[in-house]
Amino acid sequence: MAQVLEFKLPDLGEGLTEAEIVRWLVQVGDVVAVDQPVVEVETAKAMVEVPCPYGGVVTARFGEEGTELPVGAPLITVAVGAPASGGDTEGSGNVLVGYGTSEAPARRRRVRPGQSAPVGAESNGQPAAPEVVDGPVPVISPLVRRLARENGLDLRELTGSGPDGLILRADVEYALRAAAARGRGTTPAEPHARVTPTTTAPAPAPATTPTGTRIPLKGIRGAVADKLSRSRREIPDATCWVDADATELMRARTAMNAAGGPKISLLALLARVCTAALARFPELNSTVDMEAREVVRLDAVHLGFAAQTERGLVVPVVRDAHARDAESLTAEFARLTEAARAGTLTPAELTGGTFTLNNYGVFGVDGSTPIINQPEAAMLGVGRIVPKPWVHEGELAVRQVVQLSLTFDHRVCDGGTAGGFLRYVADCVEQPAVLLRTL
Repeated sequence: MAQVLEFKLPDLGEGLTEAEIVRWLVQVGDVVAVDQPVVEVETAKAMVEVPCPYGGVVTARFGEEGTELPVGAPLITVAVGAPASGGDTEGSGNVLVGYGTSEAPARRRRVRPGQSAPVGAESNGQPAAPEVVDGPVPVISPLVRRLARENGLDLRELTGSGPDGLILRADVEYALRAAAARGRGTTPAEPHARVTPTTTAPAPAPATTPTGTRIPLKGIRGAVADKLSRSRREIPDATCWVDADATELMRARTAMNAAGGPKISLLALLARVCTAALARFPELNSTVDMEAREVVRLDAVHLGFAAQTERGLVVPVVRDAHARDAESLTAEFARLTEAARAGTLTPAELTGGTFTLNNYGVFGVDGSTPIINQPEAAMLGVGRIVPKPWVHEGELAVRQVVQLSLTFDHRVCDGGTAGGFLRYVADCVEQPAVLLRTL
């Protein structure tokens, strides 16, 4: 006898609480194998293909492409064959964090009287029976709670549109728009929030609102916005910068690549300079624990680097960069950059950095004031390397000049330490032999 098992959106790790359905990889009626990817989702970290831990026939899908689902919401139901001996159903075990292979009862959804069940919420051809459920405020996402709290919105006044009446970000955003509309004397068109009639004075004439295209801050773009905003709120940052003559560094790279073997990238050489500088100034390879009121100096350098993709800015992380040579760094930068462009970076490859290197010179700009990639303590920015007039050995000459900028968390060190770090980096750029003396 077949069993119908519900597969829920698993916990994809790294504290992610929701994901957007990008593309379904199966249709209702398809036969799927154990661990076969069934949907492609976009989280705040990366694009992920989600494999199903059950083998059988897909009987229902939950959510259209473009829909945002919280972790734990149903994705699909699968009709599997008769259980194996001992009553166990064939499955893959814990494929990802939060996966389970035991039978899961169908989730109840909170619906309003007269409201039909969600499209696709069917099992064995029978629609799920709507049921009104009461209880604690059903919110999974801390982002949703924070959004409501920051705007003074009582979540108990909302009826969620997610599974089991789960309150989603869209419900909170709609309630805020509805409240604003009521303030302008208009009536909202969608019944997401319960509205208590009030008597108010005649509303003034509405102000003219500029028209334009609204682009949701979600996925990677939303994650970047949240992280940068948090960095600006929490970190007392400062920036220092210096111009450096990179002529000798460029010559050294040319000589290394002319010797045969794998080519060495400029980014890899700059990364070697960074790891050497962090060994001399470990204060900048640290993080701040404000609850314990401690600065935590980190043993390893996990070097993040900014990579621009069609889906936005991401910061892949090279693990144990301090233990890699220039050839290994070049290969790892290339691998992670290709994965970033393809949208296949894993959450683990996008988190855990301790220091970030940002080569914004590729955009044709000379300087910038980088925003620290919280919870790190510093970021080194590198501008374009261009020919400029420069006094070299007492003579005016045309040299390859680059501007270097360091943004640092003033809680971990003072300007003397930051200046010493940046000066050492500049010295290595100007005279690569300085780096060789420290290896």
